[in-house]
Amino acid sequence: MKILYIAELVGKPGIYCARKTLAPLKAATGADAVIVCADSATNGSGLGRRHAGFIRKLGVDIITLGDQCFYKKDLVADFSAVPYVLRPHNLGTISPGKGIRIFNVKAERNGASVPQKLAVVVLLGQTMLSKIHADNPYAMLRTLLEELRAQTPYIVLDFHAAATAEKRTLFAMADGFCGAVIGSHTRVATADAAVLPGGTAVITDAGRTGSQISVGGNEAASRIQEYLSGIPDWTRESWEGLETRGVLVELAEDGKANSIVPIRVPVANQPDFAQIHLDSDI
Repeated sequence: MKILYIAELVGKPGIYCARKTLAPLKAATGADAVIVCADSATNGSGLGRRHAGFIRKLGVDIITLGDQCFYKKDLVADFSAVPYVLRPHNLGTISPGKGIRIFNVKAERNGASVPQKLAVVVLLGQTMLSKIHADNPYAMLRTLLEELRAQTPYIVLDFHAAATAEKRTLFAMADGFCGAVIGSHTRVATADAAVLPGGTAVITDAGRTGSQISVGGNEAASRIQEYLSGIPDWTRESWEGLETRGVLVELAEDGKANSIVPIRVPVANQPDFAQIHLDSDI
């Protein structure tokens, strides 16, 4: 099974990149399933209900969220209507939404399309995330993965965390128990994609989809001003150096990873941001 994971969409530039590249990427890679991290898709923080629907229509199977999962009230109020959107599983039991989804995928096997089940789960780290508090992901990890393995060998985990050490520790603990653990949150792609000895594909962070000539997808000048003044401003998106980033993971029949390949696709014909109104397209 081939799984295409698109790194965190940052603002309208990120959604624009996905709209331009997702269909040809899926065709070129032969991906059987598409997962997109959209924790910063709407105005650079969180995901709105309408953007969730728009991203879904691009051919996305699962949308993952992280520490900003509850930033947009319209999504929070109607999480049950978007079962393809996952918030971290290790939040409180009364939190809206779900953190796991098992769905059918038609995977190519010996030239034939065979239905298989793919489990996708999101976990949230605990270090340096002050605005949301999650349960210990390590305490539940092995039990969670064993329960999922009883239903399908194909398991992908999105670990949304800030600290590299926290991610690498969870990778080691998950090795051999799932097909892939993909790091998200920092918006900076790392160069350590690998298949661990137990057969789990990992990468510390898949990066971001959107502007690469920026500070995390935002205009550098606005970020500099924040550090000088102490006044937060995450609304100024950058449209320079647009790219779609992510990874392609191939899982064997036993659910273990054959490979993990980073993806980096520059987006040509970059638009004048003033002319882009994605909301009108939804």
